[in-house]
Amino acid sequence: MITVKCFARYRALLGFTAIELPAAPTLGELLRDPRFKALPKDALLAVNQSFAAPTTPLSDGDEVALMPPVSGG
Repeated sequence: MITVKCFARYRALLGFTAIELPAAPTLGELLRDPRFKALPKDALLAVNQSFAAPTTPLSDGDEVALMPPVSGG
């Protein structure tokens, strides 16, 4: 299983704080799940606490984090 955690406004947007899904070969394939349809294209993605690209391979037990882009000021 892969644990997916949502942060900040993505919690309300996607409707969950954390969810477990069956393992997928890559992060991009995992995000094709219909539950992520509303996820903006500019979302920051991380696997096991390291920023990741959609091509990042996944393994059973990985943790995926979905975060909105950070703005400063």
